[in-house]
This record gives sequence, structure tokens and C-alpha cells, in this order.
Amino acid sequence: MNLSISRRQFLKTATFAAGALLAGCGPKGAPGARVTLTQWYHQYGETGTQDAVLRYAREYTKQHPGIAVRVIWIPGDYSTKLGTALLTRNGPDVFESTLSEPMVTAGEVAPLDDLFTPEIRADFNPKDLEINSVGGRIYGVKMFDDTAALYYRKSLLEKAGVDPPRTMDALIAAVKKLNTDDRKGLFVGNDGGVGSLINIAPWSAGSDFLVDGHIVFDNPRTAAAYEKVLELNATGALLLGAPTDWYDPSALTQGLAAMQWTGLWAYPAIRKALGDDVGVLPWPALDAQGTPATFLGGWSSMVNAQSPNVDEAKKYVKWLWIERADLQKDWCLSYGFHVPARPSVARTADALRATVPQTAAHNMTVYGHALPPSWNSAMNTALTDAATHILKEGRPAAGELANAARKCEIVLRRMQE
Repeated sequence: MNLSISRRQFLKTATFAAGALLAGCGPKGAPGARVTLTQWYHQYGETGTQDAVLRYAREYTKQHPGIAVRVIWIPGDYSTKLGTALLTRNGPDVFESTLSEPMVTAGEVAPLDDLFTPEIRADFNPKDLEINSVGGRIYGVKMFDDTAALYYRKSLLEKAGVDPPRTMDALIAAVKKLNTDDRKGLFVGNDGGVGSLINIAPWSAGSDFLVDGHIVFDNPRTAAAYEKVLELNATGALLLGAPTDWYDPSALTQGLAAMQWTGLWAYPAIRKALGDDVGVLPWPALDAQGTPATFLGGWSSMVNAQSPNVDEAKKYVKWLWIERADLQKDWCLSYGFHVPARPSVARTADALRATVPQTAAHNMTVYGHALPPSWNSAMNTALTDAATHILKEGRPAAGELANAARKCEIVLRRMQE
């Protein structure tokens, strides 16, 4: 569910070390091993994930007796700890992350093009290849895809005489009709959508953020998208102050809202609570000129370019995330609920054949967007500030976007120097 990661928060001391060592799992080597690979994961919340990656590592060593894999489970601020580790000689051989352009220019990630034969390349979503590429070279293998959907209670929409909304105007009309004294029409987060819709709303207008090295969000369509979210907030039909935020389905499952924007990862809990009384949509198009939208998220596996065992690390990544379809399905669907990154694997997953996840996965493929590796945390902060001023303070969208774009251009020029 991670959409963007602030990975370059430099620390001058190895503050990552204590946490990493305490989280170390498994033996440092195996009897007769000539190479020990260190693999980092952030601390997943789903029960069973840590045991799963240990099992994968043991199975690899069993099949490749000369290679041991030591899994390190990193709690806390993973991105900062990873960024620091990659500046040292003690960084992991294999790690999960989202690709950023500075990782490539700093020589921190090894190119993985040789893992992608034409057949393998064709078996990945082109967007997943794009977000793992810089300068035409591939630096990451997508581990799984995450996305979100607009979940709605079918019975409540039917009772209110509301069709599933396909445009923002239809959504605004729907939430007004669905709003009651004891239930709100829609939940998009306790901040009214600043966090959850900051990218989704412009994408639904046909706009974007950073394309071919140019900041492109300063335009009337982006402004109109944020203004429409402001209009949505003004209905009074949005749930605010919920016990949990948009990424948790409780607002929908506990009857606090008739519709909710949340992740596909929440589907098992929604299914358990509501049964078949739920449908899903992508985020509605701004208007007839827009398109529905959702995000394409998830983590990728990468190899440390400074590792003394780059070739062996690449073989392990290939085995785990390209060759072993069974382990990919296990990782995605036995502990949480995610879409295997390779469509050929996803098609064989029984859990994704139900109507709701199948629809959400299809919408992700057709309407999913992701930010490019050149988009960074400083740019995201500038855009978030602008969206907050527009949606929470009612400031004019055009001026806020122009100001944010200027800040992003400065950051981009510094990166390109």
C-alpha cells in the first residue's frame, strides 16, 4: 500500500544498525555455504509474512547449497534505515524498495535487464516496468501490486435509488442522497481526501505530475480536479473523524459510511463483514473529458550495486520473483491480499476470481497510475501543501498549483545538475 517513499534522509551515524541486527532472522550462514546473501524487508503487518520469507530463504539454500540467505526484518523507519545502509559497505545484498532516480545516479542499485527475457518482460505490466526503470534500464522486479477502489454497499445505493457513480458530479449527487443522520455518504480519509486523493483526483481529470523530465501538474484540469474534491467536502456528506483512516475498511464495515475509498488489501475484511453486499469502482472520472483512476502501488526487489555478490543476488531475485510463481501467489494472498505482479500468475490465483477483486485488479491494469522514479519527497511535500491549502483553507487552486510547480521545478533542476 505504499505509494511513495522518502528514501533519502541522510544520517551520519549508523542508527540503522541496532534495529537491523535485532531484527536479523536465521543463521548468518549455512554449513558449506560459500556465499551468504543478506536480504532486507520492511516490517509487514500481516501475520505470517516473516515466517514466509524465512521459509523462502531456506528453500533457496536447500536448492542451492552453496548459497545462504540471511533475512533481516526491519522495524520502524525502513526507508531511512535503507538509505543509510546503502551508503555503507554493510548494506543488504537484496532489498525491497521503490525505485528513485537518485538511487541510480548514486550507483546504489544494480541493473537487472538480463533477468528480463522478451517473454518475461511481456509478462509484467508495462507500468511496473516503467516505474522500475531509469534511462531505459530496469533496476527492480515488482514483487506485488497494490491498488484501491471505491467500495459501495449495493443495498444502500439501491434503496436510495442511486446508480454507482461514474463521474464526480454523479458522486457528489450520490453522497448527498446516501447521507443520513446516523451514516455518512462517503469516507475518503479523516483529512477529506488530501492524502488519499492528492494524486487520484488529477489523474481522473487526465492530468499528471512529472512526465519526460517536466513538471506538468500546473494546469486548469488539475485545478478543476481539486476544486471538485473541495465541492465534495462542502456537501457535508463526508465522514470525518473516523476511528481509523482511509486505508482501514472499518468505516464501511461498521456502517459509518455507505461508500469508502480504500485498498484492495481490505477486501477480506469487507467480504467477511458485508458478504456479497459490496461493489467496487475506480475513482470516478472528473467529467466526460476525464477517465476513471486508481493507483498502481506495491514493492519491488532490488540488488545492491555495491554488493560483493551481485551475480548471486540477481540469481536469487530471479528465482524468487520471476521463476517461483507458487511462492509469489503465497506471498500475495496467503497472509494479506495483493495482486501478483505477473499477470500470468495473477490469472491462476483463485482468490482473485471473485467479482470484487477481479474487477479491482482489472481497473488497476486499465486505470492504474504511478509516480515516476524522478518524483521525490520534496516534490510530494510541495504538492501536499498546495492540496491542503486548496481543500482545507479554500485558497484558489491555480495560484497554489503554480507555487507548488515552481518549487518542484527547483528540486528537479537540482536533481538534473
